[in-house]
Amino acid sequence: MSAPRHTTALAPDPKPDFDLGRAAEILTGAAAKAGAAIMAHCAGPTEVETKADDSPVTKADRDSEVVLLAALKDLAPDVPIVSEETAADRSAPLGARFFLVDPLDGTKEFIKKRTDFTVNVALIEEGVPRFGLVYAPARALLAVTTADGVAIEAAMTPDANGADLETLDRKRLHARQGDPSGLTALVSLSHLDEETEKFLEGFNISERSGAGSSVKFLEIARGRADVYPRFGPTMEWDTAAGQAVLEAAGGHVVDANGARFRYGKTQEGLRNGSFVAWGRTVLTPR
Repeated sequence: MSAPRHTTALAPDPKPDFDLGRAAEILTGAAAKAGAAIMAHCAGPTEVETKADDSPVTKADRDSEVVLLAALKDLAPDVPIVSEETAADRSAPLGARFFLVDPLDGTKEFIKKRTDFTVNVALIEEGVPRFGLVYAPARALLAVTTADGVAIEAAMTPDANGADLETLDRKRLHARQGDPSGLTALVSLSHLDEETEKFLEGFNISERSGAGSSVKFLEIARGRADVYPRFGPTMEWDTAAGQAVLEAAGGHVVDANGARFRYGKTQEGLRNGSFVAWGRTVLTPR
């Protein structure tokens, strides 16, 4: 009887751990530059093109993307990047670790000269967002994960020269415990629908407000709101960074079955299903 063959050498080496602190530092600087590229287009008229899916795109989207992709390739050259404006094949396998980028989330709000548009960068590992950065340049508001289970916010002015995270006045983010007797709800400005209204009827909503882009996730992560339901269509790059920040602040994002919202859905072309973002408490309808 022959000796058993050793097969351990054939097993792939595990991926080295991802340095969240280094990512936060490098991508904070890139976000300041991307924000400056976006804001350079704010003052004058906005040239708008229509993509194949009928959504709008501007030069600000593309200028921001150039900055972010360069930073990500410097940070982690071996990690695949899926970015809204350059994602041609949305059904190709992505592996266990990849970046999701929305260089200008809330393009409709940007075109309308509102302030609730953001720069979104997320790292997905095994289907869940582990790192997230959301930057609202018109509000000078940065939110970023700096370690597992830790997210901070800071005031940061857009700057073409970048920014140093260590010099910013940082505050740790903490989602709040929702009060079932009076919740604050956030709804999409551009995509409010009957299903959302029906969902909210199942809870005691004492206050509600509208917002665009990933600002809604940030408001919950900052302890200023309790719930954000979304039943209309979104793409993975719309939500991943906001979810990473919110979960690091103690919040939750769940799917229609109440399970943690997941990513890498290439079989659906990276389209999201319905989800609900909560603070520290996931409630059930009355």
